[in-house]
Amino acid sequence: AIQPGAILAIVVLYRKLFWDMFTGFFRRDPAAIAFVRNLLLAFIPAVVLGLAFGDYIEALLENAVVVAWALIIGGIGILLVERFAKPKESGGVANLSTRQSIIVGLVQCIAMIPGVSRSGATIMGAMALGIDRKTAAEFSFFLALPTLTGATVLQLAKHHDAITKNDIGLIALGAFVSFVVAWAVIKAFLAVVTRYGFAPFAWYRIIVGVAALV
Repeated sequence: AIQPGAILAIVVLYRKLFWDMFTGFFRRDPAAIAFVRNLLLAFIPAVVLGLAFGDYIEALLENAVVVAWALIIGGIGILLVERFAKPKESGGVANLSTRQSIIVGLVQCIAMIPGVSRSGATIMGAMALGIDRKTAAEFSFFLALPTLTGATVLQLAKHHDAITKNDIGLIALGAFVSFVVAWAVIKAFLAVVTRYGFAPFAWYRIIVGVAALV
């Protein structure tokens, strides 16, 4: 229920681009149409698999060992992609191919395993396909809009009976904090990965995962 805060942070940070794509879509601008198409293609796998395996995924959330191993394996995966991937300038999300968009969407679904970062999975998947760091990161952020919105609506629909009037204030506070943190982290994240790559995040995941297992 607090995800709308993070979603709003992405919209605020990229408001000009989203407005240009929104207005361009209705003007039948090819770049705007390609942008929307790529996001939808990448979003569809999450809808299908999320609806099919939602209950099983929720059960895994209570398994701390799964989370710890996912952190470790994910960290190793990031290091491997950083070492062997050969990303090239892609020219933005609108310039990605249909194949690239669908594969990134499939990779995003790995994040349904607790402990796997949704943004990390999509960024690494994109880079493995040869997409440059900046475009990969921005595609991950933009893809969060339909994915997190869909997940929020689904969870609220399933568990609305569990929310009381007393919870509304806490949810609003959580959404506000989510907005502030997401806004700050996205700006800092792009600065760090542009300069240092993803290795610092990989080692962070490995250290935390090992500590959790111990």
